Amino acid sequence: MKAIVITENKDLVWTDVPDPVLSDGEVLIETYAAALNRADLMQRAGEYPPPPGCPEWPGLEISGIIRELSPAAKREGKWKEGDKVCALLGGGGYAQYAAVHHSMLMPVPKGLSMIEAAALPEAFATAYLNLFMEGGAKAGDVLLMHAGASGLASVIIPMAKAFGLRVITSVLSADIAKSIAHLKADIVIDTSSESVAECLKIEEEKGYPVNIAIDCLGGEMMGKCLPYVAYGCRWIMIATLAGDITTINMRTIYMKNIRIIGSTLRSKPIEVKAQILANLVKDIWPKIESGEIRPTIYKTLPITEAEAAHALLEKGKNVGKVVLIVKEEK
Repeated sequence: MKAIVITENKDLVWTDVPDPVLSDGEVLIETYAAALNRADLMQRAGEYPPPPGCPEWPGLEISGIIRELSPAAKREGKWKEGDKVCALLGGGGYAQYAAVHHSMLMPVPKGLSMIEAAALPEAFATAYLNLFMEGGAKAGDVLLMHAGASGLASVIIPMAKAFGLRVITSVLSADIAKSIAHLKADIVIDTSSESVAECLKIEEEKGYPVNIAIDCLGGEMMGKCLPYVAYGCRWIMIATLAGDITTINMRTIYMKNIRIIGSTLRSKPIEVKAQILANLVKDIWPKIESGEIRPTIYKTLPITEAEAAHALLEKGKNVGKVVLIVKEEK
């Protein structure tokens, strides 16, 4: 089969690789689409290697059709050849085929294309994990989610709104703020003309302090925002796009009982991931099928143009997900 391989020079090359060999419990998926994540850029840069046993080529979420099942997957009785699925991977999604444990599969929601379905597993699982399992979100909570135009924010914001949260987000310009109006965040902070910390201070004074922050920026922004969060705030670190180092007044942490939580989906045990996916299908799939929540697709490109797709993500101007098409859906 063919897959996108990261060369020694960090180029992305569509080339021949060995076919997947199924381990017991796995299924073979013919890939139709693979969605991009910022983790793919980190892996390409050598900063986020795949877990042991995973293919070296990138790709954490795909959609496709089951073509073969191992004996253990058959005994499970949940899936069969020909089923349309989307899957969460430890790596190896930029390829014509992928071997995936049966517990990492979800049915393609009714009414969604393969392209849309590819944008679900990693982003929606990350959103659910951090909103509900780490953040304990409930109706009436206030959520802070930076980078409002990112692929992850395009999932987290509508998911939070669907469950009754008030959402504050930040973007880099007024034009980007307009482009995410459809996500219906309550407060959109344009950082080219507004201070995030000052806006959070105003919201706190109005009675809307932040209960949950899902922080993909880190850096000095974190230290500036912490004084204005609610007592018992859950501050969840998922990335450090603005820098790995920050200055924090530690007194703020213990006086406000703030919990700082580090969270990454990729390294979690398969049993934990399986529970997250089961929760997604139970709690979120009905809202997707009803149209209340939909994945936002920014652009699609053929798999052979993975370099161009990565360049789009690196620019940071995408509103929603970038998806690679491996096989056209008929």
